Amino acid sequence: MSLVARLAPHLPYMRRYARALTGAQSTGDQYVRIALEALAAGERTLDSRFSPRVALYHVFHAIWCSSGAQLEDRSPEAVGQDASQRLLRIAPRSRQAFLLTALEGFTPSEAAQILDTDFSDVERLIAEAQNEIDAELATDVLIIEDEPVIAADIEALVRELGHSVVDIAATRTEAVEAVANKMPGLVLADIQLADGSSGIDAVKDILARYDVPVIFITAFPERLLTGERPEPTFLITKPFQPETVKAAIGQALFFHPGRTRKAA
Repeated sequence: MSLVARLAPHLPYMRRYARALTGAQSTGDQYVRIALEALAAGERTLDSRFSPRVALYHVFHAIWCSSGAQLEDRSPEAVGQDASQRLLRIAPRSRQAFLLTALEGFTPSEAAQILDTDFSDVERLIAEAQNEIDAELATDVLIIEDEPVIAADIEALVRELGHSVVDIAATRTEAVEAVANKMPGLVLADIQLADGSSGIDAVKDILARYDVPVIFITAFPERLLTGERPEPTFLITKPFQPETVKAAIGQALFFHPGRTRKAA
């Protein structure tokens, strides 16, 4: 099997991870591209001791650790001074360990392989990142979801994390009306809505008027991670785990330039 064929199933998810790690679509995509070019040129190789997915992320991190801070600071989509200051308070490896396990679903042992460390160190890094991220979170959330049970689950989780839910919209029209009534600090959006409308279109309507972080929730992430813009920086795959939602919310709020401005 060719290298491309072996890695293709994992690339959309590594792009999702890279974007969440860096806080910007262009920066995350650039890192993935650099990793793939290094593999294609023979500058890096997949570690045969690991599964293909673990080995791919291992290569990604070897490149990230060699140039991450510099490239992140120069990104044309830099997330702003407020987020940069918050980043200084969270070590890069803590963010990596947290996202690898909570967002990407790796076990702590697999994360240890990716980060070239041990299990206990990964657990420590996760705890450090979670403490720092939790300290930054407190906002109003709009949920765009047409399935009542799923909407209720998301609402309960959002409230458990210390946020307020301003509304739950089941259609594009309801979502736009909800934002007009009260601007949220975060939007959680499904793609397929009750009346056949699109959560993507609802989000476009919202972003045309307001600067607010958005997390898409979908059973088909590959439909959004196509390489064409606009694309989500933050994405949760259905069925989701509570830890995954928590990680995505934390990163979306943490990196957003307007984070310090509380929703009106």
